[in-house]
Amino acid sequence: MLRVRCLRGGSRGAEAAHFIGSRLRGVFTGWVQRTFQSTQAATASQNTCAADDKATSPVPKDCLVCSYNEWDPLEEVIVGRAENACVPPFSVEVKANTYEKYWGFYQKFGGQSFPKDHLKKAVAEIEEMCNILKGEGVIVKRPDPIDWSVKYKTPDFESTGMYAAMPRDILLVVGNEIIEAPMAWRARFFEYRAYRRLIKDYFNSGAKWTTAPKPTMADELYDQNYPIHSVEDRHKLAAQGKFVTTEFEPCFDAADFIRAGRDIFVQRSQVTNYMGIEWMRRHLAPDYRVHIISFKDPNPMHIDATFNIIGPGLVLSNPDRPCHQIELFKKAGWTVIQPPVPLIPDDHPLWMSSKWLSMNVLMLDEKRVMVDANETSIQKMFEKLGIATIKVNIRHANSLGGGFHCWTCDIRRRGTLQSYLD
Repeated sequence: MLRVRCLRGGSRGAEAAHFIGSRLRGVFTGWVQRTFQSTQAATASQNTCAADDKATSPVPKDCLVCSYNEWDPLEEVIVGRAENACVPPFSVEVKANTYEKYWGFYQKFGGQSFPKDHLKKAVAEIEEMCNILKGEGVIVKRPDPIDWSVKYKTPDFESTGMYAAMPRDILLVVGNEIIEAPMAWRARFFEYRAYRRLIKDYFNSGAKWTTAPKPTMADELYDQNYPIHSVEDRHKLAAQGKFVTTEFEPCFDAADFIRAGRDIFVQRSQVTNYMGIEWMRRHLAPDYRVHIISFKDPNPMHIDATFNIIGPGLVLSNPDRPCHQIELFKKAGWTVIQPPVPLIPDDHPLWMSSKWLSMNVLMLDEKRVMVDANETSIQKMFEKLGIATIKVNIRHANSLGGGFHCWTCDIRRRGTLQSYLD
């Protein structure tokens, strides 16, 4: 019922008629507007549906990305670049991941190029590695060269860059999906830029492309008072579950994950926090199971020089960093092998890694492995296992923080998704 109220100073009938008329005009105008908007919405919906039909077309059969584990026959790989590599500034997260003997090096050269002669040799070694991979029938792709010395600033920090040498640190391939990792070092904030051209090509071929939440890398992500003075301090802290990265926001390096079909293993480390692991667990569920494993490691950063799965039910386990959950694998029938002590000399610079890069190998398939030409002991170990060794010298490239597994990201391996733990 429409009630008419008399307004002061006018005729009741005239005012009532005026009020009713204005209400009716409002109703009619509203109806016209709603009808017009509904028509627009319907048209937009039709156009959106047409666009969606195009955007959600099935993944093409010629998708270039497909890799489920570390040992199926390798068909395509990204190999990193040493060109323009810069020493990261000596921030708290860098200090927590490097050895005390090199702290002076970071304090002196942070933001500048690594030694030019050393870089030149590393570049040559990686070029030869690429040639050998091509000779073995593997397609090799490279990230774009970038000037990493450029200073940048965000609302939370400022830094210079580092390099695009280790694609394994930033990219994780799970099936036909490429995941960009939200790495924890400020010097690596813009490292993804070197790989964007490649990833767009893979996306256009039908691959999935996911970028994990980009961390702000604000001071709250790091324990600014992380009490490290020696390796012994680190060992005690790691044993207590204390790391330089906090749970302020998700962060992880892709190299802290190692794949075995439906089961993916990860460690909580100085660069990977529980929040980052939980993001990955939810993102990959229910098709994949993410398992946290831990080690007696004074400097946990990247799993593949500590626990490297090289075949179905076959794993290299670092004797200096024993796995606390090793019985899980033995009960599942896995063969656990302890690689021999590395042969790299003590005076060789390893600014961001340990000697155990000797076990950081790249499987070309179950019967072929790329291994350091200088590490004759581990070569003999593989030969006893019936695995042919492809020997490559990357000693100077090792100094930048990685072995063959670190320097690569396998994009396509010929195989299917299986379970190896059940």
